[in-house]
Amino acid sequence: MQEVKRTIIQTKDGSFTVEIPELEVTYHSRYGALQESVHVFIEAGLHYMLHHEGRPSPVRIFEMGLGTGLNALLTVIEAQKQQTAIHYTSIEPFPLHREEWPLLDYGTNEEQKQWLKRIHEAGWEEDVEITKHFTLRKEQKKLAKYSPIEPFHLIYYDAFAPKAQPELWTQEVFEKLHSMLYPGGVLVTYCSKSIVRRALQAAGFRVQKIPGPKWKREMLRAVK
Repeated sequence: MQEVKRTIIQTKDGSFTVEIPELEVTYHSRYGALQESVHVFIEAGLHYMLHHEGRPSPVRIFEMGLGTGLNALLTVIEAQKQQTAIHYTSIEPFPLHREEWPLLDYGTNEEQKQWLKRIHEAGWEEDVEITKHFTLRKEQKKLAKYSPIEPFHLIYYDAFAPKAQPELWTQEVFEKLHSMLYPGGVLVTYCSKSIVRRALQAAGFRVQKIPGPKWKREMLRAVK
């Protein structure tokens, strides 16, 4: 996918996201960017992993698509609350421009807004300390070109929907992601389509359908 025109839109919970009108996709749910990210990635992902797998130090997280930076920011906030060390790697071939991300207005206070600023302004292909509990590594590349240095405990799979990018929801892609996880590692995604569930299972994951965020019945959690 080549870089295309993006616009900022407000979702139904009052939070903002990015829309690509040409592809008819948004970076987060139109029904609520914030509530979707909290439910899918923090509650169903990070909280689940910490409860079931203990607290490795650091917790290694891989995010498919930095996008708006919302998932990363929410994870910084959680790292501070939990006093848990997190190393967070995110790939993003088409990062937001400097004039775009401030319009999203994420963060409930000035400290959180500064964390978001650091996330977007952090250098690429290097480890950057956002807080003493959260280290970020951004890679400006597509998944096919990415190779991890060491495995992860948790994957936030936040690619565009299969209708827009079907090549990112195949068995082959999930086999790669399976190989990127430690045994017992977890992958969470907002998508619950049957073809995605079957592809995850074929790649070796144990897959659960679990309740989705508001306005969405189900999501998927997969365990290696």
